[in-house]
Amino acid sequence: MITGIKGTRIGRAAIVSLTAGAMAAVGTLTTSAQAATVAKPTIAAKGGYVMNSATGKTLFTKAADYRRSTGSTTKIMTALVVLGQSNLNLDSKVTIQKAYSDYIVANNYASNAKLIVGDKVTVRQLLYGLMLPSGCDAAYALADKFGSGTTRAARVKSFISKMNTKARNLGLTNTHFDSFDGIGRGANYSTPRDLTKLARAALKNTNFRAIVKTKSYTARTITKTGTTRTMAPWTNTNPLLGTYTGAIGVKTGSGPEAGYCLVFAATRNGKTIIGTVLASTSATARATDAKKLLTYGFQVG
Repeated sequence: MITGIKGTRIGRAAIVSLTAGAMAAVGTLTTSAQAATVAKPTIAAKGGYVMNSATGKTLFTKAADYRRSTGSTTKIMTALVVLGQSNLNLDSKVTIQKAYSDYIVANNYASNAKLIVGDKVTVRQLLYGLMLPSGCDAAYALADKFGSGTTRAARVKSFISKMNTKARNLGLTNTHFDSFDGIGRGANYSTPRDLTKLARAALKNTNFRAIVKTKSYTARTITKTGTTRTMAPWTNTNPLLGTYTGAIGVKTGSGPEAGYCLVFAATRNGKTIIGTVLASTSATARATDAKKLLTYGFQVG
């Protein structure tokens, strides 16, 4: 036993406990000091948000709750609604309709997977066509397939309703969809915080994770005559895949109202950081913004 101040007798266990506590306190102070020395990045995007996926801890905000047009980042929800269908068969086939290609033309040749009318395409292939080349034709086919109703218009409306129901269930209070692909009619919006939460939920799905981290995918479809067609490879529009160590997805977006958007995620040493930038100034700027925010997130998160 050791005699302390004023003759107090302190046991070895107590000393060990006090020492461990002091070391822990120093460690906490050191970590806080290190975080404080990391400069908060400046980004071109008008809005941004970053979180630690495991803990949900907020790591960066810039107008994180301001509602903005989301462009094709909307397709994250499109995919999540499809993947959440009960008794989903990813190998079930969908026949490509002329309405899907007409929709692309009507919307100034919106981004598309170049699906061919009459071909039979699996749901799995449509999801790759949705998320890699950002196919609005694939989005239309999925909405038509998984909506309810006796007409195509009714089915699409039903599918969009499912998207909004899912948003409410996830607690995305600043999110609303009026389209299945991000080509909205004035009421398709979200925020950096909500889109990051959406991506966090989507990345829990094994199929979603596999799709969004894929850099290139070649679909083999069945033609009207029953032969096999090998489609031109679909390349992922996400610029971080292959250029940022640990990048695992998730989705680009752009448009006249949306500017340049990117929902992104990366994993390093078992830590996953997820974030969103909305309304950046160019495709190059959104990638630079995302890389800055990921690096910052790994440093402080």
